[in-house]
Amino acid sequence: MTDKREFEIVYDTELPGTPERVWEAVTKDTPAWMFPTDQWPAVRTVDEYPAHLVSRMDGPDGWFNQLEHVLEPLDGGRARLHYVHSGIFADNWDEQYDGASKHTAFYLHTLGQYLKYFDGKPVVFTDIQAPDASQTPDGFDRLKKVLGVGAAAQGDTVRLELDGVGPLTGEVDFANENFLGLRTADTMYRFFGRNAFGAPVGMTVHDFSGAGDSAATEKAWAGFLAKVYA
Repeated sequence: MTDKREFEIVYDTELPGTPERVWEAVTKDTPAWMFPTDQWPAVRTVDEYPAHLVSRMDGPDGWFNQLEHVLEPLDGGRARLHYVHSGIFADNWDEQYDGASKHTAFYLHTLGQYLKYFDGKPVVFTDIQAPDASQTPDGFDRLKKVLGVGAAAQGDTVRLELDGVGPLTGEVDFANENFLGLRTADTMYRFFGRNAFGAPVGMTVHDFSGAGDSAATEKAWAGFLAKVYA
């Protein structure tokens, strides 16, 4: 029997950018902080720039996926975001809801990092998946240990020398049991402990250096992850 139920994830946050800049980030610049969404066949059911955006996808048997952004200007060039992600999960409802809600907090944090440090800069986006062997309960902990950030907390400066990747110096901008964010002078590295949600560990690289090479980045990090989970 399919466990098909509606869900709603609500998140309120303040962002270091005007409503106009946040609108650009969530509509056009998603590779800079999340992943490319330009291939999604979403319909804007509400399009009131720069205050209210609702994008929705509908499928068979009542399936839908909807994102709502409500933006209010704040003093100092900031914005308040009211975000609602709703839709239907068809299988493993509890696990999917847990994963989606926790990803939301990490993605919206990363949106804030992009707006604060890299807003408007061209990005080279790379997505890398760890081997299936990373799906063990300790999969994400293994990665953090090899990275040398097992005990790192948000705000810590780290200097890493990674086999096949090279030296990295930056700040841990997010750290909890499921996610890790590392921001250098020109790049954001996002690490996802999706082993907790029934999937392999993953990572994304958002390179704002102007010299990014996605193929080279993927090769280097895939090689590193292969060694972690060998």
